[in-house]
Amino acid sequence: MAAVATTKTLAEEAYDHIRRAIVRLDLAPGDVLKEDDLRERYGIGRTPIREALQRLAREHFVSIIPRRGMFVAGIDVSELSLLFETRTVLEPYAARLAAARGTKDHWEQMQAALDAAVSADSDELMVIDHRCHELMWDAAGNRFLLDTLDVLYAQSDRLWHLYLSEVADMTEAVDEHRTVLASLRDGDGDTAATLMDQHVRAFDDQIRAAVTARLESPLP
Repeated sequence: MAAVATTKTLAEEAYDHIRRAIVRLDLAPGDVLKEDDLRERYGIGRTPIREALQRLAREHFVSIIPRRGMFVAGIDVSELSLLFETRTVLEPYAARLAAARGTKDHWEQMQAALDAAVSADSDELMVIDHRCHELMWDAAGNRFLLDTLDVLYAQSDRLWHLYLSEVADMTEAVDEHRTVLASLRDGDGDTAATLMDQHVRAFDDQIRAAVTARLESPLP
């Protein structure tokens, strides 16, 4: 039984390492994923690495091509609308649940994350944004919703690193969490849901504008 628990823990560790590398483009779209290379890179055994890659394939971060191998999945801009229309349904729903079920500890942790934003750079602000979402999902008290939103956010984060990390200012996005937090603390689910919908749509607008500009830019 202990061996199973250890394997599961290592598989989750491998998953976190590889997904983070994909999201941050350390492993870029189209890169070949070799188990031996990943084992050496992260110091984790073959079975956990394989389990992590299978999970990442189910979540569309990894593509498996028979007889060719595993690759970092490409980013299909045509699926942007699917990604964000799903988030605009689930994030406000999570906000409603969080307003009803969240604890003082959730909101104190969110406030602490926001307090750290004063001297944060763009990458750090993105981490703070994620932390605020993560705390809200946890406060919602629905692990199935949390798991789904975690994957959707990671895909959005990947888009941010691809199109916006060098130019976007995350200050306004993080500031929006302050008003969301006030509503969550008050138990005002309707307002929290509305604000979260606006927050996700604003991020969507930024990504769409960046993608459009990239596609329309002349070839060098």
